Amino acid sequence: MRESEFWNAVDWVFPGGQGRNLAQDLVLSSLDERSPCEAIDGGGDPHEVWIAMCEAMGLPERYHYIHRLKPDERDYLA
Repeated sequence: MRESEFWNAVDWVFPGGQGRNLAQDLVLSSLDERSPCEAIDGGGDPHEVWIAMCEAMGLPERYHYIHRLKPDERDYLA
């Protein structure tokens, strides 16, 4: 997962800027007590950060690889 794919996933799963706010404010122990933004900015693997965010928010495992789906294929996830 590239960083741009991470942000696309964040925006799709948490629309209206909610995901960007969550990525700034959500501090996760699995990211060494950092927010997803801090982890990404610190060189963290975007896919690992995305999985940590999914797990913290209770999203199903099928969301872990959302970046591999075309936008029109994501409809079945909703």
